[in-house]
Amino acid sequence: MNSNPLHPKLWIVHSVLALIIASFVNGNGQVPLGHFSKPSRRVAVIGAGAAGSNTAYSLRNYADASSTPVDITVFERASYIGGRSTTVNVFGNPAYPVELGASIFVQVNYNLVNASRDLGLGVSSASQSPPRESEDVIGVWDGKEFVFRMQDTYSWWNIAKLIWQYGWAPVRTQNLMKATVNKFLQLYEEPIFPFKSLTAAAVEVGLLNTTATRGSEFLNINQVSADFSREIIQASTRVNYGQNLGLIHGLEAMVCMATDGAMAIQGGNWRLFEAMLKASRADVRLNHTVASVEQNEDGTLTVSYSDNSNNSAQELIFDEVVIAGPMQYSDISITPTPEHALDKIPYVQLYVTLFSSPHQLSTKYFNLQGSNARAPETILTTLPRGVDMGSNEKGVGPANFWSISTLQTVQSEDQPGETHYVYKIFSPERPSAQFIRDILGLQDPNGASEADNTTIENLNKEDISWYHEKIWNPYPFLHPRVTFEETVLAPHLWYTGGIESFISTMETSAHMGKNIAALMLQSWREEEELHKRGESVSDGKSRTEL
Repeated sequence: MNSNPLHPKLWIVHSVLALIIASFVNGNGQVPLGHFSKPSRRVAVIGAGAAGSNTAYSLRNYADASSTPVDITVFERASYIGGRSTTVNVFGNPAYPVELGASIFVQVNYNLVNASRDLGLGVSSASQSPPRESEDVIGVWDGKEFVFRMQDTYSWWNIAKLIWQYGWAPVRTQNLMKATVNKFLQLYEEPIFPFKSLTAAAVEVGLLNTTATRGSEFLNINQVSADFSREIIQASTRVNYGQNLGLIHGLEAMVCMATDGAMAIQGGNWRLFEAMLKASRADVRLNHTVASVEQNEDGTLTVSYSDNSNNSAQELIFDEVVIAGPMQYSDISITPTPEHALDKIPYVQLYVTLFSSPHQLSTKYFNLQGSNARAPETILTTLPRGVDMGSNEKGVGPANFWSISTLQTVQSEDQPGETHYVYKIFSPERPSAQFIRDILGLQDPNGASEADNTTIENLNKEDISWYHEKIWNPYPFLHPRVTFEETVLAPHLWYTGGIESFISTMETSAHMGKNIAALMLQSWREEEELHKRGESVSDGKSRTEL
């Protein structure tokens, strides 16, 4: 499972831990058999992120294996493929790509791992190469002090330190994570896969109690100590999902700890989704925004869309439509309105700030002593001891940020031979210029209190040689819940977004796309069987079991 949609290096802590241990029939709306004598199935996929790309890729694989002709059209309103997985280049130089969005996937992410292998893409163990100038690979900061620091990733000293500091909590956590992941992986195999109802599937594999319970309660029930939960696991949920253990449900808390074998696609993870779409032979239409989906009397669907370059409205008719992204951000109207209204789920607002500087992180700011002291390469945060696990959605606490990472070093363009450090900050609000000065140990040239109100673009180019900012709504607030949105919104209209509140990762989005592709092929086969037996088949107006 991908424990970390955006962060590239959290897997290090957990590597040490690993060493320690619907078809549509109800008798109504039937049509003549000849209605299904079509040369090719027409499928629209709306969204070219992980879910949409793997929907198209899996559908092509299934269709080719069964000799089913299918034409796939992918609409993407952005100018790029990859959705929440995208890169930017430091100084605009392609030699220095940095993940702006989804950064890693892991060895149990079978959809992503298998596709990267089958499509011949190079994989590296991490998306960046940190400078390795600090003894501490990771530090957990509570706004006042580092409550935990880890040195060499695979050192037995770290294992002894974990056990000395937290007792058997790391072992219990590892075992609990493995048991949870093994339940989840049942969603990949028959008889569970493909699943029509995620809620029913969660019940069948025994995960509903985990999603119904807050992470802090789930860990307490399973005898994981409060200190380990707060200082290690909560640091993980904060960097991965911008949420504390008192808010996030138990399943996603466990996902944050499932990071063995972290990897990334060389050149950017978006290249995997680009390769998927190329292999799907889909007609990919970037910069095309879908406005509406309308169900027709004959069971087909009309998709209305526009080209963003000229706003020209157009229509196409499809046999199946897949909405592969959060419905509430799609601005797509559906006619007639589905009988079941989708939940409007609040999403986290995350500020990602990338910048390069010749300055290292300030040891003074982080209260580190000694002339040889260096700030950890990755700084995670948690709430101080004595503060509860934070059920408030705005629970960042005194640290004021989720994480700061030193990603890599680059060579300055303006000062040849000068090494600059590339940093990545996750925060719930846009960092002020004063905050950037503070973490780099820079003097405020004006000495003005108004410096807090300025932002990174106001800093001197000698101090900040490059920067890039992005506001994401990358994942939902993962409140405990026991029901999840269905895969079918209306006849022949499919939806991947229900899995977001269950587990929100590249892998799970991709898996829901594959699941829908399998359900679609299954429904076509059942229609063909009915046709062969001379029985009437549904026109799609009546929703039934697949």
